[in-house]
Amino acid sequence: MQGAAYPVQFSVEYPDRSLNRLTSAFRIFVAIPIWIVLGTVSGSNFSFYGAHGARYVVAGAGGLLFIGPLLMILFRRKYPRWWFDWNLELQRFTNRVLAYILLMDDRYPATDQQQGVHLEYVEPDGGRALNRWLPLVKWLLAIPHFIVLAFLWIGVVIAVFIAWIAILFTGRYPRALFDFVEGVIRWGARVVGYALTLVTDQYPPFRLSA
Repeated sequence: MQGAAYPVQFSVEYPDRSLNRLTSAFRIFVAIPIWIVLGTVSGSNFSFYGAHGARYVVAGAGGLLFIGPLLMILFRRKYPRWWFDWNLELQRFTNRVLAYILLMDDRYPATDQQQGVHLEYVEPDGGRALNRWLPLVKWLLAIPHFIVLAFLWIGVVIAVFIAWIAILFTGRYPRALFDFVEGVIRWGARVVGYALTLVTDQYPPFRLSA
């Protein structure tokens, strides 16, 4: 957090070594178990149909806390610390899984360790540092970011495909592509921190860099 200009900081340690080519080649399949784990704690629902059209559903518990913090900030100007910690840890876990799927690390994502993926929020003084009215319109103010990010993620898909080919032949993730993908995730993490986890009132910058 040293010298941080924005209260949401994100980085991924560049793997300056040969990555595992086998797990990189089949990453989308290798990641399925941890993706299911993430789904169970992020509030996702998994559905399937059994015999005779019977439907069975496994529903995840938890998920990103949005309405609760919004109401607490609005009526009491308070952000309970355990809600803050939950949102931070959930986003950390989500970003570890995302970085793994995007081939940025070949270590299997941990559920309780940051590994090489780092996300930090500046704690907003228990909510007292936040404007009580802004949470009502942050999602609207963030629309320009959502539009830009939609196009940037198209670039990420292309970049990761090129990186996948490079890893299969050289074992290395091209640094320029890595920095681009990291920058897009960082941008998205700041928008999430502003508009969804509501940990800051500072408008996210339109940039990929830290």
